[in-house]
Amino acid sequence: MATAALNGKVALVAGATRGAGRGIAVELGAAGATVYVTGRTTRERRSEYNRPETIEDTADLVTAAGGRGIAVPTDHLVPHEVRALVERIDAEQGRLDVLVNDVWGGENLFGWDTPVWEHDLDNGLRLLRLGVDTHAITSHYALPLLLRRPGGLVVEMTDGTAEYNRDHYRNSLFYDLVKSSVLRMAFALGHEVGPRGATAVALTPGWMRSEIMLDHFGVTEETWRDAVEREPHFGISESPYYVGRAVAALAADPEVSRWNGQSLSSGQLARVYGFTDHDGSRPDCWRYLVEVQESGKPADQTGYR
Repeated sequence: MATAALNGKVALVAGATRGAGRGIAVELGAAGATVYVTGRTTRERRSEYNRPETIEDTADLVTAAGGRGIAVPTDHLVPHEVRALVERIDAEQGRLDVLVNDVWGGENLFGWDTPVWEHDLDNGLRLLRLGVDTHAITSHYALPLLLRRPGGLVVEMTDGTAEYNRDHYRNSLFYDLVKSSVLRMAFALGHEVGPRGATAVALTPGWMRSEIMLDHFGVTEETWRDAVEREPHFGISESPYYVGRAVAALAADPEVSRWNGQSLSSGQLARVYGFTDHDGSRPDCWRYLVEVQESGKPADQTGYR
């Protein structure tokens, strides 16, 4: 993909403070786009995550990559804030070409393998609001602007492909419900925006080396392989920029409508579009999980990255 493939295009990455959202915003910027990055953590105020990453930092990374990053503090659970965000994009740019619904914020809210009757109810319901309501609210306000011009792209970010999640229990009822709902959102949006000239897809990274995941293993992006000794299957992991390149490739594809309503993964799209992670590899995590990890085979990424 040419560096300037998205020159003149405008993107909104909702939930771009860290993780996949940050990687996506930066790679859209690297392709030349103007990228509005939103979230609740700013240099003046932290969200309940209480982490150091900020939307201003993400915007600076977008600009450094070659695009134009614009940070707009937004709580996507508050309709009037989202409406004001979209009105600002309209006033400043007059267009929206790419919408990435990546709002999540639930890492501290779900219990692993905790049944619904034991799960903290308030946390579970908050998880549903953060992971589902935010996406619906943002689409409600942003899609009229995106549909103003043909060729727009909506990306619903989730965890797991439709095929994988159909056959696997994902951590807890609440987590499972959120990720399955987002997959279905992309399917439904495909029916609503497809006939109006746009494309909607669901997209999942693999085992992603987010800032939180790196901290969990006590490593950095430069030293992440040190964690393989503790968790051998971590060798299949990918950086947030890998899925970012997947979104940039989709946004630059004049035939992107072929994917409308579908569930996609970073590893799958790397094979189609030819992009790599920043280390030159092409991790295919979801195929690896089924064929190696869940089959009880020793960790071996040969043929999977």
